[in-house]
Amino acid sequence: MTVAEFRDRLPEDPVILLPLGSQEEQGPHAPMGDYQLAEAVALRAAELSGAIAAPCLPFGYAEFFRGFPGGIQLRAATFCAVLEDMLGAFLDHGIERLLILNGHSTNAFLIDQVARKLRRERGVAIASVDLWRAIPDSLWTRLYGDKAAAARGHGADPLTSLAMYLQPAAMRPDLIRPSAKGRALGLPMTGVAGISFGEMPVGLPLNADEVNPDGMMGGDAHLASAAHGEAIFTELTRSIAKLVAHLKGCDMRDPLAREGAR
Repeated sequence: MTVAEFRDRLPEDPVILLPLGSQEEQGPHAPMGDYQLAEAVALRAAELSGAIAAPCLPFGYAEFFRGFPGGIQLRAATFCAVLEDMLGAFLDHGIERLLILNGHSTNAFLIDQVARKLRRERGVAIASVDLWRAIPDSLWTRLYGDKAAAARGHGADPLTSLAMYLQPAAMRPDLIRPSAKGRALGLPMTGVAGISFGEMPVGLPLNADEVNPDGMMGGDAHLASAAHGEAIFTELTRSIAKLVAHLKGCDMRDPLAREGAR
C-alpha cells in the first residue's frame, strides 16, 4: 500500500494484523523460517476480513536454536524493543485495533510482557494469537485420528503440512528423519526445557541440537501432507477473520466494556 492508500483506510478504524515468526530450522526437510507461514496466514486473514496485514517481523526469540547454522536469533531485550516500536508506530497515529499473529511460540511470554507494558503506559489492550497452538483439538482428531499426538511436534506438524501446502517447491520430503530425544544427566529429555526424573519434570536449559541433531524434537513428519496443511490454513484464517470482525465492535481501551460499546 502507498501511504495515501493506508491513510484513506483510517476512517474505517481497521484492525491491523502483525505477523511474527522466527528464522530457524524446521527439520532437514522443510525451509527455515516459520515467519513465512505466519505471514501467509495474516495476508489471507486480511483478505477474508478486511483487516490490514503489516509486514512480518521475521526474527524471534529462539535462543535454543543457536546450534543450527542459518538461523537468526534476537535477544529477549532486542525482541521486546522491536515489538514495542512496531506497535508504537501504529499507536502514535491513534490506530489501536492491533492483533498480533505469533508464528513462533517461544515469543509468547515476551509478547505478553510488551503488551502489558503498553497497556500500562498507553492505555490500549493489544490482543495476540499463538497461531500453531490455536489449532483446535477437534481438527487434529479429524485429520489424524488416533495418530494426532504422534503428528505434533517441532519438525513435524503443523508446520510441515503447512509448508507442503504453501511452499511445496521448497520441501525435501526425502530428508525427513525420525524424531528421537536424547538423554541429559542420565535422564530422558522432554525437550529444550528440561528432563524428567520419573514422573517429576525437571527444568534444564538444553539446546535444540542437543535434543536432536536433525532438529526433529517431536512428532512424525511422515504423517504430514499438503491436504492437512490446506485444512489447517483454512481453519486458522477463517477463525482469525471471525476474531477480526468481533474486535471491530470492541473498545481496546476498555476490554471489560459490554460487547459493542464504543
